[in-house]
Amino acid sequence: MSGPVGNILTPQEVINNSQKLPDGVTRDTMDVDVLIIGGGSAGLSCAYQIAATIEKHNAEVQAGTLKAELIPEQMIVVVEKSTEIGAHSLSGAVLNPVALKEMIPNYKELGCPIEADVVEDAVHYLTEKSSFKLPITPPPFHNIGKSIVSISKLNRWLASQCESKGVNIFPGFAAVEALYEGDKVVGVRTGDKGRDKNGNPKANFEPGLILRSKVTVFAEGTRGSLFRQVSKKLNLRAGKNEEVFEEGVKEIIQMPKGTVKPGQVIHTMGFPLNKSIGGTFIYTIPNDQIILGLVMYLDSKDPLLDPHRELQKLKTHPFISNMIKGGKVVAYGGKTLPAGGWYSLPKLSGEGWMVCGDSASMVDVQKLKGIHLAMKSGMLAAECILKAITTQNFSSALLESYDSKVMSSFIKKELYRVRNFHQTLSKGFFASLPLIALQEITGGRGLFDNMISHRDATTTESVKAVWGEEGLGVGRNKLPPVDGTLFFDKLGSVYLTGTSHDEDSPNHLILKNPKTCSDLCKPKFESPCVQFCPAAVYEMLPSKNEATKYDLQINYTNCIHCKTCDIKCPHENIEWTVPEGGGGPKYTDV
Repeated sequence: MSGPVGNILTPQEVINNSQKLPDGVTRDTMDVDVLIIGGGSAGLSCAYQIAATIEKHNAEVQAGTLKAELIPEQMIVVVEKSTEIGAHSLSGAVLNPVALKEMIPNYKELGCPIEADVVEDAVHYLTEKSSFKLPITPPPFHNIGKSIVSISKLNRWLASQCESKGVNIFPGFAAVEALYEGDKVVGVRTGDKGRDKNGNPKANFEPGLILRSKVTVFAEGTRGSLFRQVSKKLNLRAGKNEEVFEEGVKEIIQMPKGTVKPGQVIHTMGFPLNKSIGGTFIYTIPNDQIILGLVMYLDSKDPLLDPHRELQKLKTHPFISNMIKGGKVVAYGGKTLPAGGWYSLPKLSGEGWMVCGDSASMVDVQKLKGIHLAMKSGMLAAECILKAITTQNFSSALLESYDSKVMSSFIKKELYRVRNFHQTLSKGFFASLPLIALQEITGGRGLFDNMISHRDATTTESVKAVWGEEGLGVGRNKLPPVDGTLFFDKLGSVYLTGTSHDEDSPNHLILKNPKTCSDLCKPKFESPCVQFCPAAVYEMLPSKNEATKYDLQINYTNCIHCKTCDIKCPHENIEWTVPEGGGGPKYTDV
């Protein structure tokens, strides 16, 4: 599962090569009406809402129940970098169905894949060897009446609903560059396919497409790489809090037949986390499966932060080990989620563009829920786009009405209520409890409003400051024995993701300065990327040139697209870029 030891050319030389087309080769241009970047819940909801509303409008006009002009057929295109919709979306989540009910009221009759309705919820605190259940489940953890879903299945189902309305979905196409006319976004370029690791065209080379659109919706998910480019160019986060993130890993554990009651949602706090803030979640679903996950704040001071290791340790606790005894891990994955919330939201629309869902930091981190917010944001974007289509007015003045729609929706209500939550909890679990209680009383304000967040890359402290002289030798930083059934090392876990990239393709993980890794990061921080990466992408190997030093090897074919490296590297020395379309994890429904 490892990639090539190194590129023959420098990263910049590879980038330069990758931007050149062979002689006589040109890019095809396709004109579309609406272009949506990302086939997740936000993008698919936007596409569906546009198409379904147009269909309803035209049916009413033709039936004579609505006096209006027919809306001509629209070319609505969704581009998705994974091989198929859902391949980059891992299994379980708890869904607040409010947006889904609004968009597709008969979703259950249409076969929406709901795994289980939540029938029990609880919160437990874990010490090193024991646990106790909170006598009352705190309100943010009330989930009875909500639904446990596989995001992978849900997004595939949403895609099928979109296609039934005439939406064009192009999987395997990675959008790599936004196109402009002045400050107006006029479309994107998709990535080339069939380049070798030095960026040169291979025999199977296919140039990317130019997709020109009247409006482009960015719905790429967490740390959307294309929207980051747009945000920097147009300065869309001016005056906003820093984006901050959490890293999550999860497994699906297959249990013996008849041993699991579906519909349980359990959250735990405490063990195994010691130097970092976070928590765990347990969902039970049909077919005797348990979804076990752990989430950790990336503004941690800990340079040895390793969610994969902590998830393995979690399974050694009696409370968890008794629950999963006799089981077998059958799936694994990792991703980051935006945690900045209300004060980190960028400008949401402008000349020719809109942004939805996780790319816009729309996650309620207190409840760990964002699917319904992503869907609602896509639906609100669709309302503005429909107005633009019917009036043939795609000006920024019209598209910017999306911002006001968000402000008057439950998106603002939910995010505003927890606007200071992440910043407060980052102070420490027990230290933050009275402050969070005060926030609950004051509608989210607490003692101080608009609390500042700090960029995750800047919060890391030295190994010595956090762990003392022992560092990685501390017992808490040891991985439990690997058995290939319930306990895995990172490479074993990566195998379960189905991840693949063409080994003879450009490295999409750009290392800006290798000397920074060997001379600065390794001595002070013990190379955090080796620890926090959930997929064993990064290794520090003895240098071939300097006997006392280590060099960073990037096994980019292991990458599961969580983007933690782009966020948490203390020197911001790694840039995550979009790999060739179709590469990455292939999460399936087990």
